Amino acid sequence: MTVGRFDGQNVVVVGLAKSGVAAVRLLVREGARVVATDARQSAELAPALAVLDGTGVRFELGGHDPATLSGADLVVVSPGVRTDTALFGPARRRGVRVIGELDLASAFLPCPAVAVTGTNGKSTTTAFLGHLLLAAGTRVFVGGNLGTPLSDAVLSGEAIDVAVVEVSSFQLETIEAFRPAVSLFLNLKPDHMDRYPTFGDYAAAKARIFMNQGPEDSAVLNADDLEVGKAASGIRPRVFGFSSSRALERGVTIKMKPGAFELVWAAGGGAEAYLLRNPRIPGRHNAENAAAALAAARLCGAPPAAVAEALNTFAGLEHRIEFVADRGGAAWYNDSKATNVDSVAVSLGSLDRPIVWIAGGRHKGAPYAPLRDLVAGRVKAGLLIGESAPLIAADLDGAAPFTMCGTLENAVKAAAEAAAPGDAVLLSPACSSYDQFADYEERGRVFKTLVKALPGGPRA
Repeated sequence: MTVGRFDGQNVVVVGLAKSGVAAVRLLVREGARVVATDARQSAELAPALAVLDGTGVRFELGGHDPATLSGADLVVVSPGVRTDTALFGPARRRGVRVIGELDLASAFLPCPAVAVTGTNGKSTTTAFLGHLLLAAGTRVFVGGNLGTPLSDAVLSGEAIDVAVVEVSSFQLETIEAFRPAVSLFLNLKPDHMDRYPTFGDYAAAKARIFMNQGPEDSAVLNADDLEVGKAASGIRPRVFGFSSSRALERGVTIKMKPGAFELVWAAGGGAEAYLLRNPRIPGRHNAENAAAALAAARLCGAPPAAVAEALNTFAGLEHRIEFVADRGGAAWYNDSKATNVDSVAVSLGSLDRPIVWIAGGRHKGAPYAPLRDLVAGRVKAGLLIGESAPLIAADLDGAAPFTMCGTLENAVKAAAEAAAPGDAVLLSPACSSYDQFADYEERGRVFKTLVKALPGGPRA
């Protein structure tokens, strides 16, 4: 009989989103007695409960009981649940460990992990790196905050050479032992100010990616981002940078070429030049994502020839400046993943045509005023949805004409009337989706469905 690592232990899993369900499944496999608790009622949790049917898990739904947590041997918390509340106080005072699914799964991972964090570009870079490693013949898992929990990689039983995981600040808050062989820190801008008291608190959560790394590990850093430099001050892993402003002796130097970017990799020896000419990932920000992925791929041992070819076959990421259709000469883009101001600034700056901009959702605490100059120079009409619409209109008053549309469906109809040949219609919300949608993915898919259903036959 196989003895599980958690045999006989009482474990409470707080939150039954994707990572919570995966954590429950892994814990059950390892012999734990699991209580799963969620603030939502069973009707809202039907898909999760169906997956866990027959596992012997006890559920406490409709709220969390601090006594349940304090009586556990271990608490595993989902990233969407704040850990700085009174709920966790009794458990912590009893010495109960409170960790996240990322930390739980990493203890069972049979291969090195590469972790990608930053405010923007995490998902694209994670998927891009997975693409490069796969092209090099590496058996790779790609997931984490990107969509598939790391526990699912463990549960699959598949042979994996490298696990590439996107990690959010929420996930990093609860790590104890998670140690990536290679960490990537792409950029650092204000975000999630509805969760963190200060920008410094947010930066400190992100910097925990380096917490368990040693001198034999590696860190890939944005050498042009001063805040990343501050967050990474004094770290122990070997540092490799990427930069479009200066030549680097260790890392990737990004050089602009006609219709392309040249990425020059150096690791203390000879330099290797790669040409990035991929129209599906436009803009300097994507060259930076490619540079970070290139550095990590070479650090993981991917051969130069495979990397050079794969750089230009990456198809980009769903919901990130994703081309949806051409309708009457106007190009429609789904950028639902742009949930903060800095990400929207990148998107607005990457389109060289007049923009009909759909924005709004649940406010995340940061002001929208930094977008004023970009909006004034590029946006011909702003169509606002969701709870944050009045805040966006107030912060950007006078930068462009704004219309309150309420729902995404109304905004798409208004955009179809406002867009002219040669324009771009861009859903780039600058907000989370939780006022009207389950997540940014649902919002993006609904947008694409609405666009393709418009009369007039859009050409995909």
